[in-house]
Amino acid sequence: MVFPLLRSSASFGNMSTLPSTARLDDLIRLSLAAGDVIMEVRSRAFEVQEKADGSAVTAADQAAEEVITAGLNALDNSIPIIAEEAASEGKIPEAGSRFFLVDPLDGTKEFINKRDEFTVNIALVVDGLPVMGVVFAPAKGILWAGDPDGAIRQKASGSPFALVGEPEPIRARDVPADGRIAIASRSHRSPETDEALQKLKTGDIRSAGSSLKFCVIAEGEADVYPRLGRTMEWDTAAGHAVLKAAGGRVHVFANGEEQGPLTYGKVERDYDNPHFIAWGA
Repeated sequence: MVFPLLRSSASFGNMSTLPSTARLDDLIRLSLAAGDVIMEVRSRAFEVQEKADGSAVTAADQAAEEVITAGLNALDNSIPIIAEEAASEGKIPEAGSRFFLVDPLDGTKEFINKRDEFTVNIALVVDGLPVMGVVFAPAKGILWAGDPDGAIRQKASGSPFALVGEPEPIRARDVPADGRIAIASRSHRSPETDEALQKLKTGDIRSAGSSLKFCVIAEGEADVYPRLGRTMEWDTAAGHAVLKAAGGRVHVFANGEEQGPLTYGKVERDYDNPHFIAWGA
């Protein structure tokens, strides 16, 4: 399978640090494979365990991460992988200027509660910014992907999963001055987020789980996503890449003001994100 948006590192212009082995179609293939094992676990009884930070983890998180990390290492084992479940056990490699960020099952609460808003997230970061990423929602059968050539949405179905039909190019819409549509976390709304939403001149506020919020903005179905609560870099990198490819942006939001771009590789913060705000075009 060859994904039509990106065929080689030449598409990245002067990004000479980007390895030719890291292709968007390979990340898509791995996300579909991770979706297969997630849905297999979902089809049967499974235990929910608690990690050291109090968050939940299941066999689906662990199995999907194994599939993705093995696949990425097969592509190029010189590129470090920072993945959620390994990181929770203190296994975080030195990242350098380029690395993969993996959240094998973003939205574990949604998965446990039998809702469909959970995703597989894989992103490549170069010089602090996500340059390509894939978000796959297995229960919805929808995949989003982005790189400097643009962003797409495509359906996937079957067992094992396979892409269906042609990819649909997506683009974030111009943000209106009034009547903006906001999107916020379904499971992690904070009072600070609610306060920010009140100041954003939003005409409608929608809820979604996991990294789907970035994808909704990338499709032009919403305009702004403020997140004034804790997230980790693996939670946001893939969705950020898709939104950036669709013409949107993600900026740090501090002291009531929008600041510079949200960056990655924040070792000094243990890969924790500051508060941020995501916008359409």
